[in-house]
Amino acid sequence: MQDAELKQLLENTKTIAVVGFSSQAHKPSFFVAKYLQSQGYRILPINPALQGRPSGLMGETCYPDLKTAIAETGLKIDVVDVFRRAEHTPDVLAQAMNVGAGAVWLQQGIRNDLVEAKARAAGLPFVMDRCLKTEHQRLFLV
Repeated sequence: MQDAELKQLLENTKTIAVVGFSSQAHKPSFFVAKYLQSQGYRILPINPALQGRPSGLMGETCYPDLKTAIAETGLKIDVVDVFRRAEHTPDVLAQAMNVGAGAVWLQQGIRNDLVEAKARAAGLPFVMDRCLKTEHQRLFLV
């Protein structure tokens, strides 16, 4: 995705589901989510091991999956930000497509070319191997 497309995606985004969220402040999924929340995005932490527990993000509870997050909040997910190993991304993509998410973003270090091809074939905006926090800072804070 080119910079103009990334910027437009992030400008139009209100809700970001963080799949693979950790409530430990030193973990990338936590500090990326915390940063995004500080920039005005609504964060939906997704981690079945933390289901129902406070996330450490102001006012947010952890959900076991995307479907439950939508059912319990009534929100539309604009971006699914993925902090899971590449072998788990086909399932995350299927969940994202099933709930009508607006885009899927695989964090830096996560690549799955087959998932990318499937997302693109479905017309779903897809970003791979890039940090959402870093890209947001680069596009909006420079």
